[in-house]
Amino acid sequence: MIIGIDVGTQSLKVAVLDDRLGIRGQGACAYRPSYPQPGWVEQAPELWLSALGPAIAAALREAAVAPADVGGIGICGQLDGCIAVDAKGEALAPCIIWMDRRAVAEVADIPARQVSRTGGLVLDPSHLAAKARWLKRHLRGAAIARFHQPVSYVVERLTGAVVIDHALASTSMVYDLDARGYDQGLLDCFGIARSELPAIAPAESRAGGLSRAGAALTGLPEGIPVAVGTGDDFATPLGGGLCAPGQVAVVLGTGEVVGALHLQATRDELGLLETHAYPGGAYFIENPGWLSGGAVTWIGDMLGGLDFAAFEALVAGAPAGCDDLTFIPALTGAMAPQWLPEARGCFHGLTPAHGRGHLARAVLEGCAFAMRDVVDRLAEMRVTTDSLLLLGGGARSAAWAQMRADVTGRPVTIPSCVDSAPVGAAMLGFVAAGRAIDLAGVAAALPRNHRMVTPDARKSAIYDAAYHRYRRLFEALRPLLPEPARDVTGH
Repeated sequence: MIIGIDVGTQSLKVAVLDDRLGIRGQGACAYRPSYPQPGWVEQAPELWLSALGPAIAAALREAAVAPADVGGIGICGQLDGCIAVDAKGEALAPCIIWMDRRAVAEVADIPARQVSRTGGLVLDPSHLAAKARWLKRHLRGAAIARFHQPVSYVVERLTGAVVIDHALASTSMVYDLDARGYDQGLLDCFGIARSELPAIAPAESRAGGLSRAGAALTGLPEGIPVAVGTGDDFATPLGGGLCAPGQVAVVLGTGEVVGALHLQATRDELGLLETHAYPGGAYFIENPGWLSGGAVTWIGDMLGGLDFAAFEALVAGAPAGCDDLTFIPALTGAMAPQWLPEARGCFHGLTPAHGRGHLARAVLEGCAFAMRDVVDRLAEMRVTTDSLLLLGGGARSAAWAQMRADVTGRPVTIPSCVDSAPVGAAMLGFVAAGRAIDLAGVAAALPRNHRMVTPDARKSAIYDAAYHRYRRLFEALRPLLPEPARDVTGH
């Protein structure tokens, strides 16, 4: 048995997989981030550590297997968090997680073009280097030994190894995509020493064996191989079977991540997409996402607290194109067709003829149009986009799946397991434990009981017109946006 662990923002999830990559048992332990002041979002790393034991125990009980039957561990988790630790690997302050925006001043003097050309990223305070710089300025006197992302922090606490994978390292703003390592010029820009960051290794390689302390945290025997691990943005499509170019992964969680694999480290000159290393050696060209499932939850609450079935029925009662009602999905800022953190969501085109179903469907359509922004840009960059791979909780919505096919004119594949981050983590564990030669071999063994959705040509024509209306509205609203303090994207 191999265990996959997903260190999420709202919970820690565990899956137990057998040698055929079937899920035998699952467990989870919920927790929450904290919001100490406007723009700040933190999470205590102790929450993740204390969740490990209960979540693993629950998964093992459901699988009806003993701790001694576990042969390997793989870990994935939230990106862009930053934890300052001492020489013993203990956290000196809460983790500044991905949603936190406090480090705006730390990117004000950083050359955006250098970040883009070297690392393929948009200069943004959400990334680790900006947060590490902030911590250095505000934890003066603290004995900071190094900075971790959540996954590398947990791996060190479980094994003693100070290591991170290429994919997570490539989100830091101090990584060189071509050299596949830290870039000294970018390190100097942020004032970070190479020794203050974990060593870089493949995600599926063995970080080490479970230490005595790690065994106490997990309830598992010492010595079990632990993989280096990766971010959930990468583990989720990996667990869905994305190991080669061809499909666009669309992860419909609270936020929406859209990206595709490419064999070259292509950079987006327009700044809509970021390029990351990906487990197995390819590159994942993605937009890190906007509030999507979160927008659905918001409108569902606004309409009376609808459950899933009621929401689906409401959407089904409204026509494609919503009788010219358009929603801009920028409740927490726009990420497509441009990164505009000062943008906000809106409905446009309301008439007395519009009802609750129109409002619900318009939110789904607006998020689908933002996805098309990304898919179209990927195609412009000559990244293969033959079909969509739909993952995350939103992939359970039949209405949304059909809409994604219709808006893009591409077929949609939905795996039987859409919450695939722990599966992707476990796949890393299979290789680290010596149960497979490489990730491609593990992916080939994944169950293939997928559901397919094909585009409706008539609705595609309606959505094409509605999409162009969405784009015109987005541009028309730009003059109404507040002036940003600084254009951190460099565009």
